[in-house]
Order: sequence, then structure tokens, then C-alpha cells
Amino acid sequence: MSAQILDGKTIAAEIRAALKGRVDTIVGAGARPPGLAVVVVGDNPASQIYVRNKRKACAEVGFHSELHELSAETPQEKLLELIDTLNADEAIDGILVQLPLPAHIDEESVIERILPTKDVDGFHPYNVGRLVLRMPLLRPCTPKGIMSMLGRTGHKIEGMDAVILGQSNIVGRPMALELLAARCTITVCHTRTKDLADKVRGADLVVAAAGRPQLVAGDWVKEGALVIDVGMNRLADGKLVGDVDFEGARQRAAWITPVPGGVGPMTIASLLENTLQAAELHAKR
Repeated sequence: MSAQILDGKTIAAEIRAALKGRVDTIVGAGARPPGLAVVVVGDNPASQIYVRNKRKACAEVGFHSELHELSAETPQEKLLELIDTLNADEAIDGILVQLPLPAHIDEESVIERILPTKDVDGFHPYNVGRLVLRMPLLRPCTPKGIMSMLGRTGHKIEGMDAVILGQSNIVGRPMALELLAARCTITVCHTRTKDLADKVRGADLVVAAAGRPQLVAGDWVKEGALVIDVGMNRLADGKLVGDVDFEGARQRAAWITPVPGGVGPMTIASLLENTLQAAELHAKR
């Protein structure tokens, strides 16, 4: 068996094309385009790349986008004041504060300061709570993008045994909620998990988001499993690899995501979907 590749670039491009059509209709009817404000604190090189890709995607679909760049020494209160200003700005539907933040800034306070209806990352406790209660509004972008990818496989995931590696608030925990809502049986693994390999070997669906290069060996993967690799790890030689041994796993899986070109583009596509959804919510007020 050689797995089929879940091409996130292609799927994301299709989503962006559909979004552009919807935005063109909105603007053609005389309404303003959806607006996204991106806030960057400091000069983390990885963050700069992510932000550039997000702004490029906004331009492609016809969104209004703003970039607010703050120095790494910016006091927390100044950042919160900027968020208050953006919360009150009627041209802005979504606010994205690029993580991670400098150590002197409390991420939870920043996330909670964003209006839930402008929280296009889906990290606000209000939006996470709605996901818990199976009443989703703005959903965390990476898990949302993964669910879109799984829908493209043609496999019915209801009833599958799913293993998630990683318990972060950004991917692992909301991913568990998404899959639970889809009627999967969930096992969430972390650094204290025992017999990790055996748990993965029993999984019909694996979502690897541990941040450890090639943690999942090829022979851990069940024949015919769906494998979603969220990892993005740079090796000493500069090569980007995921949390899964891609070449080994693709010999056993039915579908697998590549790194790069898998989950990453879908995260940005989901951010755009959330921003349009937020704009539509604001238009109804």
C-alpha cells in the first residue's frame, strides 16, 4: 500500500477561490470587504513568515487587512489598549495576535481581551466553550482545517478510534473536541502517556501534533489508517519534517498529509473562513 496524499495546498486554494467569489458578491452589493487585523509583537522570524502568508492570502480573497507591528519591549497594557481599539473598529471583523508573545506578556489575558466575535483564531474561552457544548461559532483554525481535509478523503470517520499526540490549547485539545463531535473515540497522548506506540498502532486516525520530529515511526501506523501530521520541525541540515516518519508511514496509511504543504495551508484557509464568518455575524447586528 502507498498512501494517497492529502494535499493541503490544493484544498486551501479551492477554499480561497470560493471565498473570493463570496467576497466579490458582498462588495458588489455595496458592502465593505471583511477586515482582518494582525498584531505582531517582536521579530520572531517564524512569526514573520506566518504573518506574511496570512496577509498574502487576505489580499488574494479581497479582504481588507492591517498589520500592527510592536516592539518586543511593548508593555502588556499597550498591547491591550491596541486590542481595545481594534475591538471598537467597525472595519475590523477579526483580530489575530500572533503567538508566541514575549515572556513578559500574559497570553491568556491577551486572548480574553479580544471580543469573542472577533476572535478568528478561535482561542477565546467563549469560543472554546461553544465547541465543548457542540454549539461551535468561531472554531480553532488548525483543527477546523484538519476536519475539512478529512472530509476530502471520502472516509466516514464516525466510529473511528482516533489518537491525538499533543494536548496544546491550539491543536490537541480542540482537535479532540472536533473529533468527539464527529463521533470518534478519542485518546489524547502527551509526555506522560505510557505505551505510546501501542496506542498509535490501534488507531484508525492519527493526528500528530507533539512538536517532536519523526516521533511516529512508520511501523506504528495501522494498515489503512488516516494520518494527519501537524508537526513542523526544522532539522540541523535545514530540512523541514513533521512528527511522523513520512516515508515509512505512507507505506501503510490510506491517506497522509505531507510536511510542508499539508496542514499549514489549511490553517490559513480556516482563518480566512473564520474572518468571513465574523464579518457576516457583524453585518447581522
